[in-house]
Amino acid sequence: MHTLPTERDAGPFAPPGAISRLRDARPVSPMTFPDGHEGWIVTGHDAARRLMADARFSSRQDIGVLHMPYETPGMPAMTEPSPQVPGLFIAMDPPDHTRLRRKLTGAFTVRRMRRLEEHIVEIAERALDEMARLRPPVDLVREFALPVPSLVICEMLGVPYADREGFQADSARFLVKDQSLEEKVAAYTGLTGYLAELVTGKRAAPGDDILSDLAVQEDLGIEELTGIAFLLLLAGHETTANMLALGTFALLENPGQRAELRADPALMPGAVEELLRYLSIADIFFRYATEDVELGGETIPAGSTVVVSLLAADRDPQRFDDPDTLDIHRTARGHLAFGHGVHQCLGQQLARIEMRAGFDALLRRFPTLQLAVPACEVRLKTDMTIYGVHELPVTWTATPR
Repeated sequence: MHTLPTERDAGPFAPPGAISRLRDARPVSPMTFPDGHEGWIVTGHDAARRLMADARFSSRQDIGVLHMPYETPGMPAMTEPSPQVPGLFIAMDPPDHTRLRRKLTGAFTVRRMRRLEEHIVEIAERALDEMARLRPPVDLVREFALPVPSLVICEMLGVPYADREGFQADSARFLVKDQSLEEKVAAYTGLTGYLAELVTGKRAAPGDDILSDLAVQEDLGIEELTGIAFLLLLAGHETTANMLALGTFALLENPGQRAELRADPALMPGAVEELLRYLSIADIFFRYATEDVELGGETIPAGSTVVVSLLAADRDPQRFDDPDTLDIHRTARGHLAFGHGVHQCLGQQLARIEMRAGFDALLRRFPTLQLAVPACEVRLKTDMTIYGVHELPVTWTATPR
């Protein structure tokens, strides 16, 4: 395969057809990148799971060239490794990754997340109160899917919610695939500059929030604190916001599933897992082979860039029966939507609570919710590194209750 297709030609929720066909034919396959580099793509569930648990596949970007799998107009071919960004532990290997991640595990325990659940429910209900006051059609992304996780993560981190327009704009610009290098750097600089000032203030006058807890630790410098804050803020609102919007779109396109879920809210935890599997919005990840590795019957040479498609893996018929069907009764245990191995998503329990609260309240209070445009007119985020919809115009035909 030469370059990675992004066109959702099999529908808005399925992987590009070429990727699905590749998975079915050769789940670990050679791939020619747009710059001519020969690498690999992993699309099978078993192979993806093994790769993400194998320390011989590095997450670092400072030891090998990150060869982008997409055609990126205006982006020069990368000929040198990217320097390691302080605090950005998602792009680190143990022991550096372990040292930084351990500082956050206490903030994201299942017990602590459950204590937040009632407050998250209140935040979702308040957002829907505001939406109910509007005259439809409305954009569900703007009025609900983005505000709920943004407010939650701002409260947890101690980021002023009043600053959301600035950091949301910079986050969105940073995640555009074909953004020029200059624009990406500008977005990153804008966001990290804001966060550096914020964590510096918290070091001088800490509050009751995660960033303050980190800021008072003497072994963390301002650069590391800024990198951690960047990662938590970006991941904390972008991923869940896209899941709430795209998940609602998927439920609206599967009215039988939506009706069952509304009739029996006890199905919600399983439905959230199935939506995570079915959509897998954080799809493409990179790894770098530090030595020759056998994977899925293939030998991946040392120095190879490896692209992993979690969406293709979560649609693998070798792992899930009838994988292209949304089935809220499915036991979707083992999906890879949150990754696997040491880099498995730190905030996954928080995301689950936000989705359960958000979908439950939305279905209960807006039983006649429907798309306000044909499904084919919904603008998909095929241009972004985290998948979703740019807007989701919706309407309803009765007073919400």
